[in-house]
Amino acid sequence: MPRTTRPHTRLALAVAALAASLCGAAAHAQTELVIATVNNGHMIEMQKLSKNFEQANPDIKLKWVTLEEGVLRQRVTTDIATKGGQFDVMTIGMYEAPIWGKKGWLQELKTDAAYDVDDLLPAMRNGLSVDGKLFAAPFYGESSMLMYRKDLADKAGVQVPERPTWPQIKDLAAKIHDPKNGVYGICLRGKPGWGDNMAFLTTLVNTFGGQWFDMQWKPQLESKPWKDAIGFYVDLLKNYGPPGSSANSFNEILALTNSGKCGMWIDATIAASFVSDPKQSKVADQMAFAQAPTMNTPKGANWLWSWNLAIPAGSKKVDAAQKFITWSTSKEYVQLVAKTNGWANVPTGTRKSTYASPEFQKAARFAAAEKVAIDSANPTDSTLPKSPYVGVQFAAIPEFQAIGIAVGQQMSAALAGKTSVDAALKASQVSADREMKKGGYYK
Repeated sequence: MPRTTRPHTRLALAVAALAASLCGAAAHAQTELVIATVNNGHMIEMQKLSKNFEQANPDIKLKWVTLEEGVLRQRVTTDIATKGGQFDVMTIGMYEAPIWGKKGWLQELKTDAAYDVDDLLPAMRNGLSVDGKLFAAPFYGESSMLMYRKDLADKAGVQVPERPTWPQIKDLAAKIHDPKNGVYGICLRGKPGWGDNMAFLTTLVNTFGGQWFDMQWKPQLESKPWKDAIGFYVDLLKNYGPPGSSANSFNEILALTNSGKCGMWIDATIAASFVSDPKQSKVADQMAFAQAPTMNTPKGANWLWSWNLAIPAGSKKVDAAQKFITWSTSKEYVQLVAKTNGWANVPTGTRKSTYASPEFQKAARFAAAEKVAIDSANPTDSTLPKSPYVGVQFAAIPEFQAIGIAVGQQMSAALAGKTSVDAALKASQVSADREMKKGGYYK
């Protein structure tokens, strides 16, 4: 008799096994999102907190590829240009977003009412849009500002206005410069790079009334505003800056400022949270904040940058990618970071609601100055003469990286005294002209 029951048993077992395997398949039918990101603090925090997203969306699994800024930029550019399809979500800068959006390389972001796209700061939203369509969502943003030692300004009897002029800055630098006691009047970027010294120098040239290209796309590097601005900069740092300024960028100057060696520093607003943190800065309680200085115009004096999340046009996982981007750039995400790590550590520079929060205002005493800086930056109108490009401290065209790097090297050489300002600008004009002709902007 036992034999007659065996086929039934086998059948039952087979059915059970099939059911189990189907359940297993369902459990494993997760969408895996590959996210390329940059290895900075805010992004690393996002990876830690993303378990909250995975718990709420068990059908989506996140896979992170974390890279240094230069490597990230190379990898995502190659992938998107060759339609490689390696990444489902990319971290890109404000430089790439409008270029790639215009080329049709990115998916337009579609958000729901809960996301509240109108809560995004207008400067950020505009910088990431093409023809009114949003192609990337800002994760955190920044402008530039003046950070200064109030104790030294007070001692010199100088009241720093909310938006000082460059001559006022030079005057204060001269008064507080005290190299014998290890204090330099002013610290500014000198290290070559389109995102290093040229980010700062472009804003300086803007406010002197200059531009990268005129409406015919002709480089303007030998124009009077460029000569005046770069001459002023070299003279200022030679007289009142630290030695070796031509090798300094953000990190080097942050270390100098935190050890009390810089009387003033004009740089990214993100630095304000570090220089005012007593755990990091010896002079945290002395630091005060104002707007970046102006000269002949306030236009383009404050730069504008953001790290953003975008979806490549060829992605097969648009819905899941959209879901993740919506979560990580939402008001709720800011609240989650605040709850987990405190309001002083939330990603800034993206949403009006963050700046409206009394807890944030209390935790970040630079918040008001930072928001004024961001609001004053307009990437579509950042120069006194009309310009054909979008961008405050860069021109959002593919050729700009090569041009910015070449010009940055010349400016650094002029600062180091290896060449004159005029010779550096002449060489810069020649190399920029060559790139623009090669790019087919004119014959």
